[in-house]
Amino acid sequence: MRILIVEDEARIARFLKKGLEEESYAVDVATDGPAALDWVAGASYDLILLDVMLPGLNGFEVCRILRQRGITTPILMLTARDEVDDRVTGLDAGADDYLPKPFAFKELLARLRALTRRTTVAATPETVLKLADLTLDTITHRARRGEREIELTAKEYALLEYLLRHAHRPLSRTLIRESIWGYDYYGASNVVDVYVRHLRQKLEAHGEPPLIHTVRGVGYKADEAE
Repeated sequence: MRILIVEDEARIARFLKKGLEEESYAVDVATDGPAALDWVAGASYDLILLDVMLPGLNGFEVCRILRQRGITTPILMLTARDEVDDRVTGLDAGADDYLPKPFAFKELLARLRALTRRTTVAATPETVLKLADLTLDTITHRARRGEREIELTAKEYALLEYLLRHAHRPLSRTLIRESIWGYDYYGASNVVDVYVRHLRQKLEAHGEPPLIHTVRGVGYKADEAE
């Protein structure tokens, strides 16, 4: 399951991203309103955590624009402003729920589960990703190549889901690294290449055609055999 966090305070964004990834969610982070709109335009999310106080466009405006564009992804608004008028404004803009700061992380998880239960009763075409004979169930986190089940680590799963959600599109190494490991990742510079190699070994273990292709000078893309 993929979540977009829209939060301009780096400390809070890191805390939320780390906690959600430990719960096996795949997480992207946008730090302002315009960036949030760009992320949603380029990817499919199961839920959006949207802070109200943002640079560029505030959370109310972002929420309203997303709904005007036909985006039905559940939106949970986060804010230090717990006035009734603010809650009404957020809900009128199209938010599904409203959580005032500070909050207990357990409560946040409970709100997320409640919101996703409303929209994810069973696997749908959006939650089962397919490419050729590869399927990835984003609810159970199970991957299959034909009849063969593939065991993935948490990061391998997150990387494969990201590639499949952006199938047929070249993705830069920087974009992949920031999306999967976070914009504040300072580990090995070749981490994307290492994990792509791991995925290829597992996806092609029985001689199947490659589905992850190198795009020279750019990065990688998921696509059917070339």
